[in-house]
This record gives sequence, structure tokens and C-alpha cells, in this order.
Amino acid sequence: MLIALNKPYGVLCQFTDRSTPSRPTLASFGLPPAVYAAGRLDFDSEGLLLLTDDGLLAHRLTDPRHKQAKTYWVQVEGTPDASQLKALSNGVVLNDGPTLPAQAHRIDTPSSWPRDPPVRFRKTVPDAWLELTIHEGRNRQVRRMTAAVGLPTLRLIRVAVGGHVLGELQPGQWRFAQSLSKPAN
Repeated sequence: MLIALNKPYGVLCQFTDRSTPSRPTLASFGLPPAVYAAGRLDFDSEGLLLLTDDGLLAHRLTDPRHKQAKTYWVQVEGTPDASQLKALSNGVVLNDGPTLPAQAHRIDTPSSWPRDPPVRFRKTVPDAWLELTIHEGRNRQVRRMTAAVGLPTLRLIRVAVGGHVLGELQPGQWRFAQSLSKPAN
């Protein structure tokens, strides 16, 4: 079984929280029993989270050797210029080594749900949206990549993993998704 969930901002990507029991977890969404997250999405990130009860499928979705594309809408502080977008596209050097090349381009403000709490707004600092597709899954990778090129991330929404897309799911909603029969390239 494979499930697509729109993980809201401020939800822990596991079913229990032993360290801070007051934080919301995946247990809040009425998901079928015996599923677990195939990959992670940070507490302060939103969007598509895939869950499964199939260990082999989870491996195909998350193992770096399969290079599943992960696409994000990223609201950044600042106005991206061509050199920053090129740097993201070529891959940037992070403290744990260089990233693989990514696809990065500027997009219009996407149609999405309002975030609670809202992203801070500053009259004197512009912001912009990027669509960024990576083929790795390092800890907080997208946030670290945008920061490395001088564009701190304000909001991060994952909209696709491999061939699976968020679509019209609203925060906290989920649906059954079709399993991949083989790794996507």
C-alpha cells in the first residue's frame, strides 16, 4: 500500500514523539495501521509525504542509488539572479560535500494554502518563489542549498517525489497512491 499525505507545517514526520510529546505527529491523520514514512520531511516543511507498509517500495523511494526526483516550491528571501540559479543547477558545496546538479528556476507565486503561522513579511526585503528538483535527500538539503547561494528559505513545500504528485490534497488530507512497479530513473 502507498499513501500520499499533504503533511502540514509543524507536524513531526513520525507517529510518536518521545522528546516533546506536545508536538503534532502523523498519528493525527487517521492513516491506516502499519504504514510508515518513506523518507522524511522536516517539521517546518510542508507537502507531499509518501507512506507505505512495503519495505521494498520504501527502499526504492528513498535509497539514493535510485535517484528519485523530489520537486519543491521554495519561497526564498531575496530576488534570485541568474548566477544563483546557475549555482543551484550546477550543484553547490555544502559542509557535507557537493550536491548533485539540480533543476532550479523561478516561478510565479504558486496557488497553495495559507501557512499557519504565516511566513514573516518584511517590507524592505523582497521574496521570490523557486521550483527546485533534487535527486538526493540529505538532511535539510534544499534549505542549505538556497542559503549557500544567499537565498534563505522562508517556506518549503514538496510537490512531487518520483512520479507521485501532491495534486489537490490540502494539508492533513491523504489518499491511496499507485505503487511504483520499478524504480524511476
